[in-house]
Amino acid sequence: MSKKTNITVIPATISMHTTQTFSPVNKRRVAAYARVSTDSEEQGTSFTAQVDYYTNYIAERPEWQFVSVYTDEGVSAVNTKKREGFKRMIAEALAGKIDLIVTKSVSRFARNTVDSLNTIRQLKEHGVECFFEKEAIWTFDGKGELLITIMSSLAQEESRSISANVTWGQRKRFADGKISLAYKRFLGYEKGADDRPKIIESEAKIVREIYQMYLQSMTIRQIAATLTERKIPTPGGKEIWATSTVRSILSNEKYKGDALLQKTFCEDFLTKKMVKNEGQVPQYYVEESHPAIISPEIFELVQYELEKNAYLGSSRRSNASPFSGKIICGACGEVFGSKTWHSTDAYKKKVWQCNGKYRKRGIPKCQTPHLSAEQLQEVFVDAFNKIISDRERYINALDPVLEMLSTSADIESEAEILNERCMRLHSQMEALVAENARHCQDQAEYQKRYADLNSRYESVKERLVELDSERQSRLARKGKVLQFIETLRGRESLLECFDETLWRATVESVTVYSLDCLRVKFRDGREVEVCVKPHEKRKG
Repeated sequence: MSKKTNITVIPATISMHTTQTFSPVNKRRVAAYARVSTDSEEQGTSFTAQVDYYTNYIAERPEWQFVSVYTDEGVSAVNTKKREGFKRMIAEALAGKIDLIVTKSVSRFARNTVDSLNTIRQLKEHGVECFFEKEAIWTFDGKGELLITIMSSLAQEESRSISANVTWGQRKRFADGKISLAYKRFLGYEKGADDRPKIIESEAKIVREIYQMYLQSMTIRQIAATLTERKIPTPGGKEIWATSTVRSILSNEKYKGDALLQKTFCEDFLTKKMVKNEGQVPQYYVEESHPAIISPEIFELVQYELEKNAYLGSSRRSNASPFSGKIICGACGEVFGSKTWHSTDAYKKKVWQCNGKYRKRGIPKCQTPHLSAEQLQEVFVDAFNKIISDRERYINALDPVLEMLSTSADIESEAEILNERCMRLHSQMEALVAENARHCQDQAEYQKRYADLNSRYESVKERLVELDSERQSRLARKGKVLQFIETLRGRESLLECFDETLWRATVESVTVYSLDCLRVKFRDGREVEVCVKPHEKRKG
């Protein structure tokens, strides 16, 4: 018979299933975490109550040593990125300053299952336990991680549901045409008594200036620099204007009194990431939703200019000279460029000449004469004075043009007919596809019929796009005419010298055929023929 083995049991001093220590000497260092997700008065009361409660809760237990109550007020728990109190608490726990973290519930800790479990496992590896009072979960308990996974998933689903409800509410307001602005970062408006945007005239004046400067051929970069130099604060209250801010003001339909709603949307309720709406969710366009700062004609004219300059590139709006991109060769259609002659000697001079003179070998060079800046300035003075000397007759002659541009009944009538045709063709295509799915057919014949319907459908859509472009073009042309008339009426006398601001505001282009024939095209579409004065003609 073998000798009996003597076994001595050494009792555990810390339970795997509780936070209690068996030794009265070693106290656990305990911290609490309290959070509410909004800044409302009711939630503020809850926040204060949580802090007081956990301060007393920890202090009343002789086996615990109070460390601190870490707090986050007015933030969401969907993820932990913006929760500074939470992040500070975790950092100090991982640094060995905390043994136990107490919080009200899993949802107060995090509503994101991944964040919750990752944090708890990280703490567990460093010997830090968490206690969720509402669910009575101790993370060192064998069942703790399973229960946390279940509770965190439920909390995450609750967060998703809340997010869906909020999104539904927003889209319902959009569908009802109710708009709201980020007034603290939106120039020109404040929230009115009826909850609609109300114009702040001092700021609206700046908005109108920005539109006017752009229509005077200033670049967006020049406008930003001018506003910065004049020490006008940005919509966000900053000193330096960014080109993106100016572009946003120039392209925002809210300045003409309309509102396009849901330009962006929340792609993921966990990350709260906002993305541009490119057709993923519905948009709502509300006409005349609030008072306008910019007239629809001026707004459309600016959109026309923005689109044109984006297509032509920055060369048409150069910072270097008011003539850049506006002087056109009548022989070959090339733009005139600025060239420096005799740059290294006493005969140095700058001229404007057709870029066609620099064509490749074997191709005839353009023979259109070059011009000095002074000659171009006098050409403009002569052309403008021809109009201003007979201003009233000129303005009256524009009335029929304005009347024609103001009506779009012909376009709307054709568009209505085409929209009905488009719907019928679409219905026929759907019926054809459904019939092919139900019954066996000759597929060659089916493809032929479908292709014919689709071709007609695309043709109608293409014509609708052309009509919309024509409508926009008329609005832009009307805006140009109105701007030009306003400029003419604001000028009382003939020009004696070149006025750059007036040039930018009134001239579309100057086409050079010869020194005896230059055509100045004004923004209203009218062309005036002038010549370089005889004593300024160059030899050769």
